[in-house]
Amino acid sequence: MRKNISSGAQWEDIVGYSRAVMINNQIEIAGTTATINGEIKFPNDAYKQTQCVLSIFKKILTDLGSSLEDVIRTRIYVTNIKDWELIGKAHGEFFKDIKPAATMVEVSALIDPTLVVEIEATAIKSQ
Repeated sequence: MRKNISSGAQWEDIVGYSRAVMINNQIEIAGTTATINGEIKFPNDAYKQTQCVLSIFKKILTDLGSSLEDVIRTRIYVTNIKDWELIGKAHGEFFKDIKPAATMVEVSALIDPTLVVEIEATAIKSQ
């Protein structure tokens, strides 16, 4: 059983993607930035953007009857690896006790120059 979750962004139909996809009990959340209703939140602030993205994840998972506790992996893309401590601090605020497998890599750019963090996640919904 497949369920696609939309962010409502106009780009989903143009590019052909969903914010998240759940098949059976597996949930994949696409690369997500601190963008809400088309507005970039906290321009150039790695810490607050990370908090924003993870809050979006929390809502998506809740809407799917899941939770952050079900997250088994995060992939964090950053435009400046020197921000790793700020990003890591925000990630730890959400996942300190959960401790999913996590990867952080530096990329040359994201879709907007004021976006400095993009995160993906995988969750296995508890039965």
